[in-house]
Amino acid sequence: MKSKIDIINKLKKKLNAVILGHNYQSPEVQDISDFTGDSLELSKQASRTGADVIIFCGVDFMAETAKILSPGKKVILPVRNATCPMANMITPQQLRDLKAENPGAPAVTYVNTTAAVKAESDVCCTSSNAVRIVGTLEQDKVIFAPDRNLAHYVSTRVDKHIVSWPGYCYVHNSITALDAAGAREAHPDAVLMVHPECRPEVAVMADHVVSTGQMFSLVENSKAKSFIVGTEEGMLYPLGKRFPDREFFPIGPGFICKNMKKITLDKVIKSMKELEPEITVPPETIEKAASALGRMLELS
Repeated sequence: MKSKIDIINKLKKKLNAVILGHNYQSPEVQDISDFTGDSLELSKQASRTGADVIIFCGVDFMAETAKILSPGKKVILPVRNATCPMANMITPQQLRDLKAENPGAPAVTYVNTTAAVKAESDVCCTSSNAVRIVGTLEQDKVIFAPDRNLAHYVSTRVDKHIVSWPGYCYVHNSITALDAAGAREAHPDAVLMVHPECRPEVAVMADHVVSTGQMFSLVENSKAKSFIVGTEEGMLYPLGKRFPDREFFPIGPGFICKNMKKITLDKVIKSMKELEPEITVPPETIEKAASALGRMLELS
């Protein structure tokens, strides 16, 4: 009897497909992925391949971004309702209203937004380049959506008036200062690194505030042997896999994105056999959203 991995590999070859696995996916899904990492980098890597089909093991806005960057490829999200609550906290109309209330202020939107919201944006950003993007803009007032915590972090590092939207990542926002303090007490010699989607009171307690991609660079360039990881606990697996000589501890128990964990090997196989659920984005939305992403790449 063929293993699930054998079935996936056979289907991948038949479809000329590439499998992308976000850092927050389960270990078994990360292990069958051709590329693992954060959402935008995965989409960029897929666009550079000759694959006809992209199987995106993540959430819906990530698959939409892959479609924006690879409009000629078929993009499959193995579970239709694998979504990002924060991305759904702002609508295109709400962003248009915010822009109308702040005339002249450019709208910077986090990549953790829907394609339709990106299409209403002036420029996109990631958690790793948000400070640079906002700081590079000429205007003194900047709209930032949808993550209020990332917006606050950016505001402490640029001389701008930030008009933020009250969205948040429910996983990062649930990490408290008590969690950070408890992790410090349990692992006093460990470096505390947290994601900028965390609350401000958590960020100020950290040794480093970094994106998931920057966590790899931080560990690689650090002499420390142990690290407290202040983000979704799935991140501990790729860090431990890449740096087996280091120790990684979660900032606390239960910080899990339920939507990220909806994808299983069985769901991947089913989606590859049926080529469903397919992610589609209207051409006019792709064009406008691609412009905002392109502006980001120019500024960064």
